[in-house]
Amino acid sequence: MIIDSDVVTLSRLQFALTALYHFLFVPLTLGLVWMLAIMESVYVMTGHEVWKRMVQFWGVLFGINFAMGVATGITMEFQFGMNWAYYAHYVGDVFGTPLAIEGLMAFFLESTLVGVFFMGWHRLSRVKHLLVTWFLALGTNFSALWILIANAWMQHPVGAKFNPQTMRMEVTNFSDVLFNPVAQAKFVHTVSAGYVVGSMFVLSISAWYLLRGRNVDFAKRSMTVAASFGLAAALSVVVLGDESGYAVSENQKMKMAAIEAMWETEPPPASFTLFGIPDVQNRTTHFALHVPWVMGVIGTRSLDTPIPGINNLVADTKGKITDGIQAYDALLTLRKNPGDAQAQSTLTKYDDDMGYALLLKRYVDDPRQATPDDIQKAADSTIPNVPVLFWAFRIMVACGLYFIALFAYSFWLASKRKLDSYRWYLRLALYSLPLPWLAAELGWIVAEYGRQPWAIEGILPTALGVSSLTAGQVWTSLGGFVFFYTALAVVDAVLMAKYARKGPDELGLWPVRDAKAPSGANTAGALS
Repeated sequence: MIIDSDVVTLSRLQFALTALYHFLFVPLTLGLVWMLAIMESVYVMTGHEVWKRMVQFWGVLFGINFAMGVATGITMEFQFGMNWAYYAHYVGDVFGTPLAIEGLMAFFLESTLVGVFFMGWHRLSRVKHLLVTWFLALGTNFSALWILIANAWMQHPVGAKFNPQTMRMEVTNFSDVLFNPVAQAKFVHTVSAGYVVGSMFVLSISAWYLLRGRNVDFAKRSMTVAASFGLAAALSVVVLGDESGYAVSENQKMKMAAIEAMWETEPPPASFTLFGIPDVQNRTTHFALHVPWVMGVIGTRSLDTPIPGINNLVADTKGKITDGIQAYDALLTLRKNPGDAQAQSTLTKYDDDMGYALLLKRYVDDPRQATPDDIQKAADSTIPNVPVLFWAFRIMVACGLYFIALFAYSFWLASKRKLDSYRWYLRLALYSLPLPWLAAELGWIVAEYGRQPWAIEGILPTALGVSSLTAGQVWTSLGGFVFFYTALAVVDAVLMAKYARKGPDELGLWPVRDAKAPSGANTAGALS
């Protein structure tokens, strides 16, 4: 039976929307918790009460965001059984382990530490509470690590093999799954992006206080930490993004070509297209403005290695589909006669390409009956949405460069103790608040939308991973999820705005009479 494209599209839309919602909360959790750890470290080292109050205030906003992140994350995991049942069956042996470990860390370790963080101020010594905060920071990052290990395996499946007897992917080397080079690149890049989100959050809200002349010393200190940490994080995102780009060029060549709207293979080193208008129908890019050598150096780390173009990759895919059909035929033969040596030999030879034959399931019931036109359609289906990837990547990069400039200027102002000297700067910092989220969501689109049509790169097409549902059933669950997640996003925004507007003064955390730092002392911008 040919796959119902409506069910596939709706299932993808549902998971995409819930993932995008969830990713509104995750980066802020990853970044803000480190801000708390830094501030509390200063408090323990100096004994200044002001730093404790800063941790407590920003901790309130962290707690709200953390709760929303957990709530939206739980429902996402249910979708694997609800909307993606065959995917869960096919790769559960590989995908389930890191997902289960992440669940244990997120819902047991992190939640316990969050509880101790809020309840332990009067029950633990300074050093012990600081250790809890640092363990919380580490725990949130390790939780993200396991999710990204699972996700990276989808992008670059290693350490597993298809078993014809069980008709599933099974782990052959868990260390390969754990130390997947794509996972390492994605982890450091993703958490660094989260650090930028957390830094901008503190910087922007603190700028809002300074614009209104409220909690001035509190805001200056917070902005100093945010500027320092944010600058390091923004630089890290760019540097580590280069590593992530190299991993893509090694393992997902079609995604790299689509990001560049590179239709034909260029002589190495390939240029970077700074601007252009991709034309999918004619497979060309109009008004392209190229920067020589840049993409070749970034993507291949060499001057003589080409980056394949989209048309060349489609031609290669047609050959893989043809080889995959032989593997598919051999697999069906072995299902009937497990002792067939010739079929076993054929499957062993071509099993790496069997996933490409499964792309034909969108067009024909039996891939062995595919026509050359079907094969061409299947090969063309491996081209992701080029204009979306092209512009998403460039807007993301532009945001990253802007963050470096803004945090660098903020750091310079903090060093000169002039954070409140320029109202235009404070307004700029305030209005920049949504940009890190925009960049993070665009990064998710590039990573996940860019690997279509694959659920597991080269192994399982997305269209084959769906559950046996009707379009009406998926519409119902999609509507429920959109309503539920939108309600949570509104609640989060309202609570965040409420407590941010209250500020530390209305929450009873400010002003502080600090014996070691008299209220009249000019300590703004200093860390002690």
